[in-house]
Amino acid sequence: MPVLEETATATGHRRRWAALLALLVAEAMNLLDATITTVVAPVIHRDFGGAESDIQWFSAAYTLPFAVLLVPGGRLGDLAGRKRVFAAGVALFALASAICACATGSGMLIATRAVQGVAAALIIPQTIGLIRSMFEGDELAKAMGSIGPVMGLAAVCGPVLGAVLTRVDLFGASWRAAFLVNVPLAALVLAFLPALRESRLPHPPGIDLPGTGLAVLGTGLIVYPLIQGDAAGRPAWVWIALAAGVVVLAVLSRHQRQRARRGRSPLIEPSLFRDRAFPAALATSTLFFSVMNGLMVVIVLQVQLGLGSDVLTAGLTLLPWSAGMAVASWYAGTRLVPRHGAKIMFVGLAALFAGLICAVAVYLTASADGYPWPLLAALSLSGAGNGLFTVPFFTTALSRVRAHETGSAAGLLNAVQQFGGTLGVAVLGTAFLHRFTADVRSHVDAGRAALGAVQLTFWIAAALVAVTAVTAALMGVRESPAEPAGH
Repeated sequence: MPVLEETATATGHRRRWAALLALLVAEAMNLLDATITTVVAPVIHRDFGGAESDIQWFSAAYTLPFAVLLVPGGRLGDLAGRKRVFAAGVALFALASAICACATGSGMLIATRAVQGVAAALIIPQTIGLIRSMFEGDELAKAMGSIGPVMGLAAVCGPVLGAVLTRVDLFGASWRAAFLVNVPLAALVLAFLPALRESRLPHPPGIDLPGTGLAVLGTGLIVYPLIQGDAAGRPAWVWIALAAGVVVLAVLSRHQRQRARRGRSPLIEPSLFRDRAFPAALATSTLFFSVMNGLMVVIVLQVQLGLGSDVLTAGLTLLPWSAGMAVASWYAGTRLVPRHGAKIMFVGLAALFAGLICAVAVYLTASADGYPWPLLAALSLSGAGNGLFTVPFFTTALSRVRAHETGSAAGLLNAVQQFGGTLGVAVLGTAFLHRFTADVRSHVDAGRAALGAVQLTFWIAAALVAVTAVTAALMGVRESPAEPAGH
C-alpha cells in the first residue's frame, strides 16, 4: 500500500492516497461480506431452522440485487456524482449489516441481505471512476494495481475471519459478529470520505428504469425457482416461472434495441453483441463464476452437515482454495500473462478441471466420518486455476470492445460475474442439498450422504468447466501476449 501523503499530483488533488485507502477498504468489505456469509450460513440455519434452501438464500439474496443493479448503480454515479453515491452506498451497507446482525429469523436476514446487495451495487461501480479522477500517469497505474492484491487478501481472509469470529463467540454474538465487522470498516471508509474528490460525467447517460425492472424480474424468475423449487417438490409453477424468466429477458433484449434506435441510453449497449466475442465472454463469465461460488458453498456444506465439524474447520478448509487463487493471480499478472497473453486462460481452466477431478477422487476414497486431508491439495490446485483464469479473462473480454462501449461492457461483465455466482449457488447448492436430503430420508447416515452429494456436485462443476473452455475459445483469443489492463 502506498504511503499516505498530502502533496498534490498533476491532477491537483491532495490526500489522494488516503482516498485510495477508503476505496480499497470498501472493495474489500464487499468481498469479505460475501465469503464470510458462505462459511457461517449453515450456523445461521441451525439457529433459525426453516427450509434448507435458506442456506442458499443467505448468499443469493445478496448477489442477485448486486448483479442486476450494478450497471444502473454506475449510471447513477455518473449522473448524481460518484462520491455522493459511493457515500450513500457505504452508509446503507453499514446500516443493513447492523440489521443483519440483529435479525430474528431467516426472512428478516434474507431481506436485509438484499439491501446489502443494493448498497454494494451503489459502492462498487464508483471506485474505478473515483480513482481515475484523482490519479494519472504512473500513479494511476500504481493505484489501479493495488486493487488486485487487496482483493486477493480479502479472499484469503474472508472465510477464516468469518469462522474465527463465529467460533470465538465474542459477547455471545456467534455468527452475528460476521456482519457486525462491516460496521467499523464502513465507519473507516466514511471517516476518509473528505479525502475523496467528487467525480461525474459532464453529459451522463440516462438511467433505463424499464430495462432495470425487466432485468430484475427476469433474473428473479430464473433464480427463485432454481433455489426454492426443490424444497417445494418441483411443482408446475417452477417450470412456468423459468419459462417466464426467459420470456422477460427476451423482452428486455428487444427493449434495449428499441431504446438504442430512439437515441436513448439503454441499460446494455446493443452494439456489444455485433459479433460472437463479447456474448461468448458473458457466457464464459457466467459459467466460470457459477462454478467458483457454487463450490465454495458446497464444500462448506459437506464439512458442516456431513462431518458435523464446526465453522472454524469449514473456514480453514477453504483457505487453500483462496490462497491458491491469490498466489496464482499475482504470478499470472506479473509473469505469465505479459509473456504468454490470453492463452493462460486455458491453463487456468485445465488446472481448475484437474483440481476438481482430484477432489472427486479424494471424496471417493474418504471415510464418512474422517476429515479428507488430501482435499486441501486438490483445492489448492483448483484455486490456482481460478487465479490463472481471471487475470487474463477480463482483459481479453474487453480487447475487442470499442472505446465508447467500454463502460457498458465492464459494467455488464461485473454484473454477469455476480449473476453467475448467484446461479452457481442455486444450481450446485440445490444439487447437493437435493441428493443429501434424499439420502438422509432413505436412512443413509449424514456422512455418507454428504460424500455422495459432494461427488455429484463436483462432477457437475467439472462438466461446467469443460463447457467454459468451449465458450472461452469462442471469444477469439489471440496468440500474441495480451495488452495490459487499462490500455
